[in-house]
Amino acid sequence: MNEWTKVKVGNLGQVITGKTPKTSNREYYGGNIPFLTPSDDMSVKYVRNTNKYITEAGKLSVKNATIPKNAICVSCIGSDLGKVVITTQETVTNQQINSVIVDESKFDIDFIYYSMLELGKILNFHSKTSTAVPIVNKSSFSQYEICCPDFATQKKIGSILASIDEKIELNNKINSNLEQQASALYSEYFSSKSTQDCATATLDEFCEIFTGRKNSNASVPNGKYKFFTCSPEPLLIDSHIYDGNAIIVSGNGAYTGRTRFYSGKFDLYQRTYACTLKQHLNDDYIFPLYWFVKLELSKKIMGGTRGSAIPYIVMNDLAKFEFGFDKAKFEQYMPTFKTITETIQANENENERLASIRDTLLPKLMSGEIDLSNIDI
Repeated sequence: MNEWTKVKVGNLGQVITGKTPKTSNREYYGGNIPFLTPSDDMSVKYVRNTNKYITEAGKLSVKNATIPKNAICVSCIGSDLGKVVITTQETVTNQQINSVIVDESKFDIDFIYYSMLELGKILNFHSKTSTAVPIVNKSSFSQYEICCPDFATQKKIGSILASIDEKIELNNKINSNLEQQASALYSEYFSSKSTQDCATATLDEFCEIFTGRKNSNASVPNGKYKFFTCSPEPLLIDSHIYDGNAIIVSGNGAYTGRTRFYSGKFDLYQRTYACTLKQHLNDDYIFPLYWFVKLELSKKIMGGTRGSAIPYIVMNDLAKFEFGFDKAKFEQYMPTFKTITETIQANENENERLASIRDTLLPKLMSGEIDLSNIDI
């Protein structure tokens, strides 16, 4: 650690706090400039998309708050405190995000990103131990320090960690492509021409449907099994209520109707549904059924069809989910749906392992615990 020095965040480059264009001005929204807030997906390395986009007029209304490609954005408020993401194009953020435009002549962008992830853990810990809503303003944010080695070592550390994230991102792109292929197959199967002479079937003719019995706080940090709630990412738990292939459906909240496939031991939140194949059926029926539910059910349910402020699903919504069923065609498509589904899950499992390796290496590399002097990258 003798060659490592502490550098204040404010000395890494330019620090910018975001601003929000007036929401009452419709001319400011609907353009193609991403407007990043902590409610967007900041769990990935690069900004993929945002919930809102602004126009050039919107950007000009918050001049001096625009950040370029390769800026590092850090959420600095509340439960989202410490989330970090890198921009992929010119972006505007709201005032809850502080961004660093890194001086890349002195600092490696990947190394600084991973350093910010470590800093984010500290900020997030403080947010969970504070009784008030924690806020890190620009002045305080700029005073935080990170440890930096020489530029060559920064490049090595950044390259090692970035290579893992690049593989994760590649898997994500493959999965996105596979999902598009599955959607195309589904559209072909369910075209009006294909289904006009089909019998109508309901999901409960094929599946047993059940919910969990636990609250979300039943999860444990290092549990053995997946614990599916209505949030996008599963938690962990030490109990399981099923072992096998299942269609998992979020039953309420912002992600109502969100559907995923899982194979293995798992437990469920009390408002999350699992659909498992009835024992007398061909085991592979679960795969086309999964895509039928995933691609069609959410269209009917999203938005709270019962007028509730919070959208929700009741058991009958799943049980009586209807689709055209032509057994010969269903079984013709089944092998392809199976291959797509199993490949996606294999990639997801690999991503979990890679993320675990990255998260284990991260603090060791960022502290200088691992000697990279003899590694040529």
